Amino acid sequence: MTGTNGTNGTNGTNGTRQLPFELKSQALFKDQAYVNGEWVEAKSGARFEIVDPGTGKVWATAPNMAAEDVDATVQSAHQAFLTYRKVNPRERAQKLMKWDTLIREARDDLARILVHETGKPLAEAYGEIDYAVGFTWWFAGEAERVRGTVATPAAPGRRVFTVKQPIGVAAALVPWNFPFAMILRKCGAALAAGCPMIIKPSPETPLSVLTLVHLAEKAGFEKGLLSVLTTDLENTPALSEALCKHPLVKKVTFTGSTRIGKLIAAHCAEGLKKVTLELGGNCPVLIFDDADLSAACAQIAALKFRHAGQACITANRVYVQRGVYDKFTTMVADYSRGLKVGHGMTEGTTMGPLTTPRGVDKAEAQVEDARKLGARIVTGGKRVKIDGGYFFEPTVILDATQEMQIAQEESFAPLCAIFPFDTEEEAVELANATSVRTFHLSPFTASASDPRCFTSVGTWTGIVD
Repeated sequence: MTGTNGTNGTNGTNGTRQLPFELKSQALFKDQAYVNGEWVEAKSGARFEIVDPGTGKVWATAPNMAAEDVDATVQSAHQAFLTYRKVNPRERAQKLMKWDTLIREARDDLARILVHETGKPLAEAYGEIDYAVGFTWWFAGEAERVRGTVATPAAPGRRVFTVKQPIGVAAALVPWNFPFAMILRKCGAALAAGCPMIIKPSPETPLSVLTLVHLAEKAGFEKGLLSVLTTDLENTPALSEALCKHPLVKKVTFTGSTRIGKLIAAHCAEGLKKVTLELGGNCPVLIFDDADLSAACAQIAALKFRHAGQACITANRVYVQRGVYDKFTTMVADYSRGLKVGHGMTEGTTMGPLTTPRGVDKAEAQVEDARKLGARIVTGGKRVKIDGGYFFEPTVILDATQEMQIAQEESFAPLCAIFPFDTEEEAVELANATSVRTFHLSPFTASASDPRCFTSVGTWTGIVD
């Protein structure tokens, strides 16, 4: 494609393609990679397509960077680090707050871009942005709170203290389900600490990331401090490996699947790099017979069907004590029937599409597996044909058992699998009977001080609320 700049068009090489929505600020939209303070194309000149999950149609393109684009990006980031590491923390904080202000001012435009990349309803897009800016605000404060420690030495005539210093170039490999939140959480920490960051966004959501970096540029962050390497699914493994193994990259942070996390860990292990991995979860919910069922239903159903179930802390397995099983499952089924499935920009939509066609295929396979193994599908269970989008019905699965795929795998889809249990001991055993980390646990009982809220915590639990 050849590129021109046009009304409501693009700034790169998307030609005269018109955006399917209006922006208050046309200059906000960027569709080129960002390296050393410049908007650039891939060395190959190749680009890849970006699809609206709500229509299945291509609406933009982005540079298809490859491993050959990595070295120059890292070198420029390292040069920026040599200066930025000496910048006063207060100045870093001021720029982070300026970035925060610009993001808040661009909230409407950012939300529309997010809807067309992820598929989530507009209200949820606003919710993500409002959540995400909490990170820029927080790390602006943290920039001035970086302190070392002084310890009493064990031997006389010695001093023992620690000094915290910027580590160097950091790389962020981020997912598509919450791109704004993930970028601001990772970049906010790096910039506050005095480190430049190279971002490899998901192929599904590069434009959301590019808009944030454009606003960071406007906030005054110097060239090289933030870089974005966009790429498609095919080039992602090689580009990510090149980033992880580059000798000047000192820190890698990754949010995504456990399978890919293992590969990232292996790449980083070769250079003994510091690495942070936030991987998949298979989160249980425990509902005891004395719980407030109305409150439990409202909270679990809202969490389960938010972003069509595509969140790492969503309720993947719902365990309900048998005495209230029928009543609770009826309430959840009624809730799911009231959801309106549609495009994220359609007024009244309460659940959007899945972000990828792969997600629809997996949801369909998990439902079929559950059905074959004896589960009852009381609502949903099928694809929804709306304008070519990647839609799946909000689905409630009853009498689920541990051997089913929905018990052993993260669904990342609007599938609410509900399992019966009799005793507290059985519930804890079932909740922990998974090879995938129990990233988040939600016990529902009559009182937050009930011992069951704490005895239900197992080895694999990350967060309890």
